Amino acid sequence: MEPVTLITGGSTGIGAATARALLKQGHHVAVTGRDAGKLAAFAASASAGERLLTIAGDAGDENDVAAAVRRVTEAWGRLDNVIANAGFSLPGNLESHEPGDMRAMVLTNVLGPALLVRETLAHLRKSKGRIVIIGSIAGLRNTPGNLYSVTKWAAHALAENVRLLVGKDGVGVTVVAPGVVDTPFWDKRGGTPEAAPAMTPEQIADIVVFAVNQPAGVDINQISLRPTGQAG
Repeated sequence: MEPVTLITGGSTGIGAATARALLKQGHHVAVTGRDAGKLAAFAASASAGERLLTIAGDAGDENDVAAAVRRVTEAWGRLDNVIANAGFSLPGNLESHEPGDMRAMVLTNVLGPALLVRETLAHLRKSKGRIVIIGSIAGLRNTPGNLYSVTKWAAHALAENVRLLVGKDGVGVTVVAPGVVDTPFWDKRGGTPEAAPAMTPEQIADIVVFAVNQPAGVDINQISLRPTGQAG
């Protein structure tokens, strides 16, 4: 059977572009997302038939994550790759954020990838699969009051300590840390800054696929990339 890949936050942006790229390679792909309408629209546009599963749920909720993993493994009998892509940012900084919004962002961006790893490790050990965590340049540098940056520093740390946990079992762990990407991620922040150079979701998807496609015995730990001209 072709590889089976689970992507969180897969209905739009980087997640959707990665799903399309892996479907094109012949993978069976499951994508999760909070918005059932967006998932349905993605499924209709992908035209992948039974090779695509869409699963509504919250990436930061342990029950939803466990249910998604069960659905994938029951449908296809295995799991080869997981891509922790779900995440969001908030406008302003931690002085202006509402505490409830801060909690939601930390749960999605930090707890979400940790839950995904926790629920999938047994399957990935069997398949000697791969984990890809979508980080950010914001997880490599600090800016004033940027709580989103804090969550991405945490996601990068998670990837490294998971690598230390499962590398001996043949499971690969990669962080992909992009700069500015023109995706719906920016909607809550007022849109992609017009003056800023930006990459496309498809360009990031190509990097994720590159990491997933490495031969056994090769583990790419971190890839950071910016659009040419992004200073920070």
